[in-house]
Amino acid sequence: MAVFDTVLVANRGEIACRVIRTLGRLGIRSIAVYTASDRGAKHIGLADSALLIGSYLDAAAIVEAAVTSGAQAVHPGYGFLSENVDFARSCTSAGVAFIGPDALAIEVMGDKIRAKEHVAARGVPVIPGAGVAGMTDEQLVAASKGVGFPLLIKPSAGGGGKGMTVVSAASELPAALEASRRVATKAFGDDSLLLERLVATPRHIEVQVLADAHGHVIHLGERECSLQRRHQKIVEEAPSPLLDDATRSAIGEAAREVARSVDYVGAGTVEFLVSDAEPGEFFFMEMNTRLQVEHPVTELAVSIAGARGIDLVEWQLRIAAGEPLTITQGDVAFDGHAIEARLYAEDPAAGFLPATGTVLRLREAEGDGVRVDSCLVEGLVVASDYDPMLAKVIAWGVDRGEALARLERALAETVVLGVRTNLGFLRELVANADVRAGRLDTGLIERTPFDSLEIGPTLPVPDDAPASGGRAVGSAARATAALIEHSAAWHTDSPWARPSGWRIGAHRPARYHVPGPIDVLGPPQEALVDGRDTRFAMTAQTATIELDGATTAFDWARGEASIWLSGGGHIHELRVPDRVEVLAAHRSTLSRVAGAVNPEVRTAMPGTVVAVTAITGDVVEAGQPLLTIEAMKMEHTMLASVAGVVTLTVSSGDLVGIDQVVARIDPHEGAP
Repeated sequence: MAVFDTVLVANRGEIACRVIRTLGRLGIRSIAVYTASDRGAKHIGLADSALLIGSYLDAAAIVEAAVTSGAQAVHPGYGFLSENVDFARSCTSAGVAFIGPDALAIEVMGDKIRAKEHVAARGVPVIPGAGVAGMTDEQLVAASKGVGFPLLIKPSAGGGGKGMTVVSAASELPAALEASRRVATKAFGDDSLLLERLVATPRHIEVQVLADAHGHVIHLGERECSLQRRHQKIVEEAPSPLLDDATRSAIGEAAREVARSVDYVGAGTVEFLVSDAEPGEFFFMEMNTRLQVEHPVTELAVSIAGARGIDLVEWQLRIAAGEPLTITQGDVAFDGHAIEARLYAEDPAAGFLPATGTVLRLREAEGDGVRVDSCLVEGLVVASDYDPMLAKVIAWGVDRGEALARLERALAETVVLGVRTNLGFLRELVANADVRAGRLDTGLIERTPFDSLEIGPTLPVPDDAPASGGRAVGSAARATAALIEHSAAWHTDSPWARPSGWRIGAHRPARYHVPGPIDVLGPPQEALVDGRDTRFAMTAQTATIELDGATTAFDWARGEASIWLSGGGHIHELRVPDRVEVLAAHRSTLSRVAGAVNPEVRTAMPGTVVAVTAITGDVVEAGQPLLTIEAMKMEHTMLASVAGVVTLTVSSGDLVGIDQVVARIDPHEGAP
């Protein structure tokens, strides 16, 4: 029997899709909500019905939608209103069950300062720190002397790493506090900050808990979440390769005590910081009173009374409906190993800036031990309105080695063309020697040189690219893109419409800039490409090229101004400029002074100007911060490209587009 008849899912993206699937399996009618920018999103089609709202943060509109649709409960997913006390209370007041803990638990655990004080009183170890609500920057600077450096600034009401800043010296603290307050105010509506001692070589380990309204609390083991970038998790696994059985038991009991301390009901996660040097020593960081992004690794790796697997969303529903837990702590064990990688719309080679575009071609991994939680569909427009996470690729194996191997294969089989992603970076990260050996900590990514951060998805591949096949595949990709364009022109009805430079009876090659130029002579099936014999075949979705005796197969898609190729373990975007762009680029090259730096400061992504640190007329140095742009919940500082006098073209609050000029710098008198 279904625990509810109808449930409204107050979220979007892959988590909305994931919740809706469990509702469907249980025979529960699902109601989706969506905004105007999400028309055509995958979760709308999966739900039984969908309602248009203005914002996923509009609590009143969502509660009204739940009441109007006849929903008996609301599942908040994660993010947005999932940990909003007022939203939980509004649902309850409207007679709609909130699938999560009560308001008191959200309130206590939602304030990091209060949460630390609360659990410390129950004997749970906490990280030494300072900070209470209402403290000024001056008071925090004074309190930092008792914490020591390096330290970490954290928004008290925050989550997801937003506003968290590492400060290495006292001189850096005032500016860092100002920036963290700005992010905290915008993201959480609360600028309270706290300071924590920074633990050397830290491991981020969290424990999944389940608790019902009848006083039963269990934990489902831990997850290792140490592979992070800017405090955002990227790869997670269960169990942790660090913990022994004694520490696993101790940290699990500490998590249960945290849940008991607030009479917790539902699924929640207690996060701890563990020293890599002293793995038996752990400190409470916070409790997330919701489902976590990385919950699938627990679902795949845990066994209940000898049967592997659990559906945490199903248990959220059952507990919210008043059912008691039928699982005891003695029923819980790990069975094998699971690892998850988060696929983001971002460009690793450009500092992980958020990326936008349209999904032109999609193939998601399948096979034994592989699960994909995704919001992707072909034709999906990936904009900058929301978090850039697109999907999660999860693999299970009988041990960690098999799980890693399956994850590597699953990532290699994944094809997303039309928007830049971190897919290549994920493959390289999973194959990293330290990762494979389980030598993990939260700073590993920042201090490790990854090839994908230098080469990126675009071509040409540099001449000094690593000897991993990247250069050969890049050469094949350029030739393939030229032949795809050549094929389109070759098969037009009129011979005079054939590629630039080719005419009947003539032998001049067609010339393509993809990038290039690349010269192509002859029919595409057997052409000369830059003087090299080439054999080529293509369908609407695939292309195969034999170049220099090596054959490479690509999935391909044509965008407005680019050809996207996936093959040989690499994804490439090859821009195909039109004639006007080619001529403009040529003139620019001729007029540019050798070695000169572009005086224009341009945006690398669309977003909103949230802070301006210079004014028109200022004399600035190269590398000096000029303004800050927020895109997809992340802040990006724009720096002066050269020294000189700055002229700003935007103000705080302005919306900016990709490649927009936001400042220009002219040499000042006396400059070299």
